[in-house]
Amino acid sequence: MKIVVVGTGAVGGWYAGLLALAGHEVHAVTPSDYRVIQERGLILRDRQSERIVRLSSATAQPQPVRGCDLIIVAAKSTANDSLPQLIKPLLESHTLLLTLQNGMGNVEAFLPIIPAERLVAGLCFVCINRLSPGVIENTLSGYIRMAAARGSKNVAVKTVVDLFSQAGVEVKAEDSLNGILWKKLCWNIPFNGLAIAAGGLTTDKILKDPWLKARARKLMLEVQTAAKLDGVPFTDEHLERQFTVTEGMGPYRPSSLIDYEQGRAVEVEALWGEPWRRGQAVGAALPELAKLKSEIEQRLKTRG
Repeated sequence: MKIVVVGTGAVGGWYAGLLALAGHEVHAVTPSDYRVIQERGLILRDRQSERIVRLSSATAQPQPVRGCDLIIVAAKSTANDSLPQLIKPLLESHTLLLTLQNGMGNVEAFLPIIPAERLVAGLCFVCINRLSPGVIENTLSGYIRMAAARGSKNVAVKTVVDLFSQAGVEVKAEDSLNGILWKKLCWNIPFNGLAIAAGGLTTDKILKDPWLKARARKLMLEVQTAAKLDGVPFTDEHLERQFTVTEGMGPYRPSSLIDYEQGRAVEVEALWGEPWRRGQAVGAALPELAKLKSEIEQRLKTRG
């Protein structure tokens, strides 16, 4: 397949590399890293190996790719105001679009440029970091869950799931996008949020602090309640699994904390704003989430 990956940071870089290793023609769009990737390729590291992967091209802005089969958007959701129009020229009548972005509101950003039946959302339950330009480290391969932008599983979802599966990724199609969005937020809302609100803490320090760990649980319970009211309930075991998985991550720096510390835009609306609004819309009381969002916004205002 001819694939364009928009945003080859941690998640985008890792899957761009795996798809290229599987024999696909992969083009990267990455404003900050394109020169390094052009010259040296991507470096993928995990606990077993380090691999250098050459891509077909790397550019700062989307370039025409005739016959593009798939566009993967792995850029931060903070860029979604401009991304749809930037990638629109890449779309052909058969092109599929996959978003691998955190939070809510992402498929809605791309629906104006592509029919819903060709738009797929993927949520990555992984532990991947960009160590430096073009260098990606995966310390917990985890898995991806994918769903159609509208409705249940369709041909586009099956196509993309098969593509990733053949590249060695643990991936599964789900019937409800809302369901996997709320499940992923069960981790993202507390751990990405508290890492910033508590003054720049890695996940292991959050777990070691009884008050912060209790607060994380309260936030998860609010997410669980909102999901249930939204028609996509999940079990208490899913909550407990978030703590178990996080313990295995060690001193992990969530992506929002890295963005905060490096002075980049933080995905406030996708991770905390839109979930709060959707929870309110279905009648959920979310005082802990509202408080956390306010604390994060205050931190961002006073960031040096």
